[in-house]
Amino acid sequence: MLSEPKHGGCCRLAEILEGVSHDSVNRFLLRERYEPKDLFDIAKSNINVKGGILSVDDTVLEKLYSVPKYAELIGYFWSGKYHKAIKGINLITLYYSDADGNAVPVNYRLYDQQEKKTKNDYFREMVLEVISWGLEPRLVTGDSWYSGIENLKFLRNQKLGFLFGIEKNRTVSTEPKKYRQVSSLDIPAEGLITYLREFGRVKLYRKDFKKEDSRHYIIYFPDENVLKQVERSEFIIIHDAHWGIECFHRAIKQVCGICRFMVRDTQAIKTHVFCSLQAFVRLEKMRVEKTIANWYEIQRNLFTSVIKEYIMNHPSTACGT
Repeated sequence: MLSEPKHGGCCRLAEILEGVSHDSVNRFLLRERYEPKDLFDIAKSNINVKGGILSVDDTVLEKLYSVPKYAELIGYFWSGKYHKAIKGINLITLYYSDADGNAVPVNYRLYDQQEKKTKNDYFREMVLEVISWGLEPRLVTGDSWYSGIENLKFLRNQKLGFLFGIEKNRTVSTEPKKYRQVSSLDIPAEGLITYLREFGRVKLYRKDFKKEDSRHYIIYFPDENVLKQVERSEFIIIHDAHWGIECFHRAIKQVCGICRFMVRDTQAIKTHVFCSLQAFVRLEKMRVEKTIANWYEIQRNLFTSVIKEYIMNHPSTACGT
């Protein structure tokens, strides 16, 4: 995955590895039955499983030229990059950041229409799984897609705090039985304790951005005293921690080759995705151990040395003379 920047596939991998046929690679993709728990078992040695931040988000693995009726799991999903629905596979991930700055994916799903589940169904299912596996997050973060009342009540029942983005038309009450849209409120920098309709007490924040409208966020902690004592500095820390899952999704596409597969079978796709996520976990471990400075270093250095060697050995060709 690191050594092939453009043309992924069984044949190309077989060329790089030598002695391994493309049929062997294809059989591996079809044969293995990796599960999300296998990824967690690999990742948990890299993190402190208590007291961290668990983030949820989804991304589209682009397959713009695939035909959905011939390729399993491929459908049309909204893309923030293209600002429209595009063809691809929807990956939903739980990404855990511990207090020491270590962060890894701990659970995931590939959206499958045949399962008749929503992304929110997958989210709640995955949270229950990681808790049963021994993860003890302090709170959960997500964007407005995951801020529905059912999810919020679910997390409260699990005794988990949370920070979620909410749409500007969500309604809250600062006075008994008088609800207003959050966009109409004067929200101080230190946040506003209020009541979210159908849920209860939360702390409301607004964050302004240069190139877009303001966004609104709600924070909740099971202990109301903790909720009251939350300061804006803590809100910013939690908000910024959620950005880690965005960086993770970018890295698995740019470095771990998660979109570069040429198989159609569901099991083969699942095996490929698992291998890409496992590759990221290994890169993160190397970063923590200071073997590399960042996730992109190995790939960058690999091609730097190749390009340098070519230029030194073929100066006239490289210079265009």
